[in-house]
Amino acid sequence: MKSGFITFAKNTFFFTIILALICFIISYFLPVKYITPTLPYLFIFFFAVTLFVHYVLMKACEKRMSKFVNYFMLATFLKLMLYIMILVIYVLFNRSDAIPFILTFFILYLFFTVFEIISILSFTKKTNMETNKS
Repeated sequence: MKSGFITFAKNTFFFTIILALICFIISYFLPVKYITPTLPYLFIFFFAVTLFVHYVLMKACEKRMSKFVNYFMLATFLKLMLYIMILVIYVLFNRSDAIPFILTFFILYLFFTVFEIISILSFTKKTNMETNKS
């Protein structure tokens, strides 16, 4: 499990760096009003949340697959609630940056969610194969 998590952490780190570089390049072509000043912090936020949720799901998958499904549903719900709270709180206190922040947040949410789901599917597939061999 530990080596699987370390591999996931490395992959997530490289994924985040690549996304950050793409955003950095795109920022040269967009007007400043479309770029939120919180962009670097959003990368750190999504990186940390993704690692934490993946760690919890890997721990759940070690126990039983039925527990994994419950943990996955709960983690998805809690993550969504956290994201909504962050969006609402930020927009309430920073109305001038609301649109760029929401758009950036949504785009990063999509990218990190797709990345996480692909990683979780490959991990569960690998775990199921190892369980069936035993």
